[in-house]
Amino acid sequence: MSGPENDNGEPDGSPKFGRLLIVLVLAVLLIVAITFGSEALLGHP
Repeated sequence: MSGPENDNGEPDGSPKFGRLLIVLVLAVLLIVAITFGSEALLGHP
């Protein structure tokens, strides 16, 4: 019972969730960076 497809070709498993989690974290980081930068730029008259 060899399963090389079980770790590389399973759209109904965790690879999708992992990718989604990475994208979500990246989006949150981007939003935080924009908010921080905006506050630093606008908070300096």
